[in-house]
Amino acid sequence: MAKQIPFAFDVASVSDITNQIKSLLESNFIDVLVEGELSNVNQSRNGHVYFTIKDDNAQLPCVMWRSKAQQLGVELKDGQQVVLGGDIQVYAPHGRYQMIVSLVEQAGVGRLQQKFEELKKKLQAEGLFDDIHKKPLPAFPEHIGVITSSTSAAFQDIKATFEKRWPLATLYLHHASVQGLNAAGELVRAIQYFQNHPKVELLIIGRGGGSLEDLWPFNEEVVARTLFESKIPVISAVGHEVDFSISDFVADSRAATPTQAVMIAAPDINDLRLQIDDYSGTIEHHLKRKIEQYREYVYRLAHSHALLKVQDRIRHHKNRVDTLTDRIKSRFERKIMEHKSHLQRLQHALDTENPKAPLEKGFVRILQNGKWVRSKSVFTDKDPFDIEWKDGIVKKES
Repeated sequence: MAKQIPFAFDVASVSDITNQIKSLLESNFIDVLVEGELSNVNQSRNGHVYFTIKDDNAQLPCVMWRSKAQQLGVELKDGQQVVLGGDIQVYAPHGRYQMIVSLVEQAGVGRLQQKFEELKKKLQAEGLFDDIHKKPLPAFPEHIGVITSSTSAAFQDIKATFEKRWPLATLYLHHASVQGLNAAGELVRAIQYFQNHPKVELLIIGRGGGSLEDLWPFNEEVVARTLFESKIPVISAVGHEVDFSISDFVADSRAATPTQAVMIAAPDINDLRLQIDDYSGTIEHHLKRKIEQYREYVYRLAHSHALLKVQDRIRHHKNRVDTLTDRIKSRFERKIMEHKSHLQRLQHALDTENPKAPLEKGFVRILQNGKWVRSKSVFTDKDPFDIEWKDGIVKKES
């Protein structure tokens, strides 16, 4: 191996090179904006949030310090399409650069529209939009869960419309943000909450109108999958009449506005009253007609020759039955009197003769008023009585 010739000039150390890179990057990449998709979101024990923003060809490590995360109040999740603002910093000990994030916003319309189409195609291919999975809505729901912002006009519209159209319903509001980076997570938690509710039989989820950015939480994949897994039928009521959201495709029914969701969810009680009145009138008319037909039919039968002959035979047999009944009754009463008289004679003989056989065996008996007392119920404490043995009688005064 040829002898290596030493460099004739000074060689920079790793620290020197890294410091030059650090100075170059940090002085030229201040308050930069970058758009992409979040991944590998992780919050450390001390509250700092580490993650990556990426596109199809590159990725950039990022960190948002705890104080800034608390200040912004955003909940970062994998898959969110965002615009980040901050400074590029080089961390010399690891020789890596990263973005120190100080701003988080929803991504722009163009990229969101592209992501919408991609997710729509993906979920459609998986069958999440298929009609076979659509659950039927209850015909007359009495307990309805509503997922929207508690301060929104959407809930007030829903409430007012229910009070007008279907006042029998009880509404259960679960607040959820309906726009911003935290909204998707809150919508998911609200849907999951109602899955264990003992009464709710229908869900309405939605908000009023807005831009694509405003409506984006209803296009998040995690919201779509949670809606698909719901055991309770769901009406998606994201307030835009022309465009659809992913939630609209997955839900069991879609309403253009929150007000229309109520019209889909329940009938108009006034319509039902009119229908009932109409049905009642129709039924009454048919019943009267039937009654009249049967009245005429019965009249014809009652005056027919065959029925008159049957009535004559019935009267003849009735008279015969009455005569036989009187004879049987007379004989029965006579027999009862005979048996009653016989029993009285037997009772008198029993009371006067007083069999002695039990007394010979050591038994005694009580006599009162000259009669054998056979039961305590006929014994009278106030009257004198006799105790009889086989060899004599003792009289006891009361």
